[in-house]
Amino acid sequence: MVDKVLTANRLTDGIAVWWNANGEWATSLQGALVARHSEAETELEAIGKQAYADNKVVDVALIEIQEIGGKLWPLRLRERIRAEGPTMEYAPGYAAADPEFIAV
Repeated sequence: MVDKVLTANRLTDGIAVWWNANGEWATSLQGALVARHSEAETELEAIGKQAYADNKVVDVALIEIQEIGGKLWPLRLRERIRAEGPTMEYAPGYAAADPEFIAV
């Protein structure tokens, strides 16, 4: 089984968020609660469905990750970009993503 985390986009501003161990949507993947077995996946899916039903988030999904050197890395390129930010600078306050993180 591959480890997974719950991600979504906040409804208020579209920012990518991840469910953390404090029971909150956080803007950093690195604090995400990691599901390491099927029961944990089922629980995270239920949390995501409820948050969507409560109009807190959209585009809810469990994504596959791996842990390398104590850092969480999404397996899919799309999710690495969502976790790290845009691939180029496009607006004040939004720096380009770390190319090494994206390239894994």
